[in-house]
Amino acid sequence: MITNQLLTELQYKAVRSSGAGGQNVNKVSSKVVLTFNLNASLALSKEEKEWLFQKLHNKLSAESLLILTCDEDRSQLKNKTIVTKRFLELIIQSLIVPKKRKPTKIPRSIIEKRIKAKRNLSEIKQNRRKPQF
Repeated sequence: MITNQLLTELQYKAVRSSGAGGQNVNKVSSKVVLTFNLNASLALSKEEKEWLFQKLHNKLSAESLLILTCDEDRSQLKNKTIVTKRFLELIIQSLIVPKKRKPTKIPRSIIEKRIKAKRNLSEIKQNRRKPQF
């Protein structure tokens, strides 16, 4: 449901692509530029917007626009589907809240085992020394 609302808020723009393609590059606008205004989005709640601001702060412009481009294919339609899929994956991954880490206590048996091993190694090293008379 949210993805449908998000898709209606996306703006696409076709631009001439660079790179391989011969004369096709000079004639056809196959590169697709997707823009999404995070502030003006109605599909996202206030908390989701704040979370996305934190996660995507380095990908957002000064006007809080998320701009993604795709020029992988020579077809404009394929580039549009690729960039849309990328956008949805980016938003879904950014909205995942990581689990809070529970600090665990080291069991007493493991601590005692480590200390016993240290004592054992210390005794071995002391036995290597020359005896003092």
